[in-house]
Amino acid sequence: MTLFDLTGKVAIITGSSRGIGRAIATAMAEHGARIVISSRKQDACDAVAAELNAAHGDGTAIAIAASLSSKDALQNLVTETERQFGRIDVLVCNAASNPYYGPMAGIEDDQFRKIFENNVLANHWLIGMVAPAMVERKEGSIIIVSSIGGLTSSRTIGAYNVSKAADFQLARNLAAEFGPAGVRVNCIAPGLVRTDFARALWENPDTLKAVTRHTPLRRIGEPHEIAGAAVFLASPASTFMTGQAIVVDGGSTIGVGL
Repeated sequence: MTLFDLTGKVAIITGSSRGIGRAIATAMAEHGARIVISSRKQDACDAVAAELNAAHGDGTAIAIAASLSSKDALQNLVTETERQFGRIDVLVCNAASNPYYGPMAGIEDDQFRKIFENNVLANHWLIGMVAPAMVERKEGSIIIVSSIGGLTSSRTIGAYNVSKAADFQLARNLAAEFGPAGVRVNCIAPGLVRTDFARALWENPDTLKAVTRHTPLRRIGEPHEIAGAAVFLASPASTFMTGQAIVVDGGSTIGVGL
């Protein structure tokens, strides 16, 4: 077995029909995992699963749509995965939402509530559905895709950042609870990445210039540049790592001093 071998592992990846989630699914399939593609729309999931099966052989991927806002849909995602693949070894909680862009003073209660329900509560639900079987087998890796927003501040995505800070603590708490059974829980904290989800932050040239000015690499990331961290956290290479956050941000959180 090599350090990054995922042969025989089954991975659910939410929000994997595009962006970072799709890049993670692709990378894990390349390392031998069987993949469950999940997002809100079944046709989008089907398309990505078909691509993975064409590239790596039939049976590599299946598609199960699920909305973060529906506990029943998430339970169906878990139940169907276990029925079709027999087990779940890796869970990547990547899907998230941010319905509001602007100062926190202007956010509506329902928008704030939706951010927390989709970005924190849904992760709590899904992990609670997957973890018992992992605990029983005494093996498993749970990965939450948080954000450097949970480590910094913002005048435009403040509520989203608060939810991502909560995800860091969710991982720490669950790492402590599941650790004795050998189940690991970690976070990835991407910086600004060129995805549709983050388009409002990089499409505007002035905003992009402001973001990259104090970033050592002087650019934003691409989805595939986040996938390696997920493969690491899912693989034997990280078996002594839990409750941690890997920051993948081009250096933006360290800034550029004089």
